[in-house]
Amino acid sequence: MSLGPDAGRLPAAYLAAGSSSFTEFLGAHAPQLLPSGRRLPAGSFEAPHGTTIVSATFDGGVVMAGDRRATMGNIIANRDMEKVFAADEYSAVGIAGTAGIAIELVKLFQVELEHYEKIEGALLSLEGKANRLASMIRANLGMAMQGLSVVPLFAGYDLERPGGRIFSYDVTGGCYEEKDHHSVGSGSLFARGSLRKLWRPGLGTDEAVSVAVEAIYDAADDDSATGGPDLTRRIWPTVAVIDDAGVRFLPDDELRGVVEQVLAQRDGNPGGAR
Repeated sequence: MSLGPDAGRLPAAYLAAGSSSFTEFLGAHAPQLLPSGRRLPAGSFEAPHGTTIVSATFDGGVVMAGDRRATMGNIIANRDMEKVFAADEYSAVGIAGTAGIAIELVKLFQVELEHYEKIEGALLSLEGKANRLASMIRANLGMAMQGLSVVPLFAGYDLERPGGRIFSYDVTGGCYEEKDHHSVGSGSLFARGSLRKLWRPGLGTDEAVSVAVEAIYDAADDDSATGGPDLTRRIWPTVAVIDDAGVRFLPDDELRGVVEQVLAQRDGNPGGAR
């Protein structure tokens, strides 16, 4: 069988000039591959949901932490789900909402930022990254209206204006910069109360990590969908530290020490007064 003259060549779409957005490219040439392009089955159904994400700035960067529990109605669907991911070298995103769609959206966001860097030869600004994520959430509005919402929390180190910054979103893609600290997910009401009590200006890295872990602990104390530290199964919150050196995730042995210190301070006084 003879091959045509175009055999082995990339399709024309890959050779045409366009924007530096991989999501826009995919939307134009293969929209069915986008999370928002999937067809949903008729009727209602349960899907695992993830909560809770907290973030707090410190002197020189920002910390993001997430619990590990995913729920499906009144059932614990997963006890050790990862909800905090590195978006690129200097930013992280934490997911709350429908777990499967949220993880897919994060992976697409990671590709989006990597694609921009390769096309433009430079990192996108932190505000630019936050706005790109907002447009991707906005594209998921149809699914959100059917109950499959994704409401992430985005944080990173701003190379242009040195320091940590936090951005929150609503289901329509509205993007809002938060001051000092924030939380999303079903346990966010309790986590925010904890953050207001524990956060203060000038925190060091270790202090900010402790504040984030305590906020997750407080959220789990009042919200059944949030999983607190599990000493029996050795399941700790996921914690990312982002500063001028980039994103790093705390290893389990380090987190265990933080959790044990928090629990020791709460011994006999679960409310956490110091």
